[in-house]
Amino acid sequence: MTPLTPLRRTAAVLALAGTCLAVPQAAHASGGPDLPGLDLDRSTILDMQRAMDGGRVTSADLTRAYLRRIERLNPRLSAVIGVNPDAMALARRSDTHRASRAARGPLEGIPVLLKGNMDTADRQPTTAGSTALKGARPSRDAFLVRRLREAGAVIIGKANLSQWSNFRSPYATAGWSSVGGQTRNPYALDRSPCGSSSGSAVAAAAGLAAVAIGTDTDGSITCPANVTSTVGIRPTLGLVSRSGVVPITARQDSPGPIARNTTDAALTLWAMYGPDPADPDSAASAGKLPADHRAMLAPGALRGKRIGVWRKGHVGVDPDVDRVFEAAVGKLRELGAVVVEGADVPGTDKVMGEHLLPAVLTEFKHDINAYLAATPGTHPKTLTGLIAFNRRHAGTELAKFGQELFEMADRTDGDLTDPAYREHRGVMTVQARKAIDDVLTGHRLDAIVTPTDLPALALDHKGESGRAFASSTRNSSAAGYPHVTVPAGYTRSGLPLGLSFLGTRFTDARLLGYAHAFEQATHARRAPLPAPR
Repeated sequence: MTPLTPLRRTAAVLALAGTCLAVPQAAHASGGPDLPGLDLDRSTILDMQRAMDGGRVTSADLTRAYLRRIERLNPRLSAVIGVNPDAMALARRSDTHRASRAARGPLEGIPVLLKGNMDTADRQPTTAGSTALKGARPSRDAFLVRRLREAGAVIIGKANLSQWSNFRSPYATAGWSSVGGQTRNPYALDRSPCGSSSGSAVAAAAGLAAVAIGTDTDGSITCPANVTSTVGIRPTLGLVSRSGVVPITARQDSPGPIARNTTDAALTLWAMYGPDPADPDSAASAGKLPADHRAMLAPGALRGKRIGVWRKGHVGVDPDVDRVFEAAVGKLRELGAVVVEGADVPGTDKVMGEHLLPAVLTEFKHDINAYLAATPGTHPKTLTGLIAFNRRHAGTELAKFGQELFEMADRTDGDLTDPAYREHRGVMTVQARKAIDDVLTGHRLDAIVTPTDLPALALDHKGESGRAFASSTRNSSAAGYPHVTVPAGYTRSGLPLGLSFLGTRFTDARLLGYAHAFEQATHARRAPLPAPR
């Protein structure tokens, strides 16, 4: 996740060196197309399905093409921790299924990359980016992985991430893990990919899979999506199950898709969501997305909708952010939205400062201890054991930053029945929901829009260094509310910027619809440009 003290802008960031990754828009660097008649950067999952249904390509063709892109580009990006040794076999099995019966779901034969904190009961390790979990052997797939497989997805591998989802130290470097090294931003290799779903966002942006899955505790999907010109969805808490995912806290963790377009993000979210008996928060998710996933993708979704504009704390900080945001608001008006000014979500920094960290520290100790104890394998079985492991392997695990958050969490009792803990969580959740709901109801809004974040910071940026841009994620994350970010434009030097749509509980489908309408009208995203040879 993005640290609880959010990513801050350094007083002076490194100047853009102009180094971009060679991810072609219409052809490989070798000069040939990805596949005959199918451009992997621009094609949606629906395009890929039509190509497979028509016999022009197979899932094996698709999977092989993505594996080749990983082989060629990942040495510079470090976005993928490892590929699934069974990926090609799974793709051929999908082709057999399609030929003999029918597609199992909207992701039949589609290569999907998982964040490295999601359990798979196969030959892929689940490490959360730490060598401490190399001996872990999950006995079953995470529920969301089972859902993806049931929809026909080919799990092609696992993505790098900020180690332990950025909850080991407030001074962590985003996108770094001891297992996968430093993930790099494909739009500028000297800029941060943000975190913690760094590898998932970079892989989606660079076309290393059709779609990638991330997790979000406080900006861990939306921040990486913002700086990689991808669509990121942090779903309503419980819309997608968390069972089988290495946790930070069940009160805020929310897995979601990161994709190059809203179509792929919507299809993947639809395939993953649903009640899981092992995740009580998912019980209310039944029926919260349309029965037909295409219903979320109406180009006219913004017409007549009241969209509030949140400027305070976000506008007046960065001229490129201001320029792109004003153009986005103008486009919303052109699309028929009723734009409502003054829809600023109030800051809750004082409440969050007093209650957020104490609550999450207690929750982390409780949840990580439960996960470690329940997972088979030769790995530390408690948070105390993880801390000791890191000290013994300091040269590998602690070379770049410490484990202050681990140590603070271990000093709590991890007791979720403790009255002091319950007060911290209760106050925080109530205030976060009130901050958003009061604006929505007070202005009779369908959604709120705001800039997602600043442009990518320097690659070696660490933790907190003070910045004026207010968090766009803090209230929605603590409230358990949905947040969708979509590409909106670029700085004058070419760094991506996103537009965020925020709403109340279980308005995920509506927010996706608004984002889709904006995307289809602007086509703002462009692939990372080829690097000079």
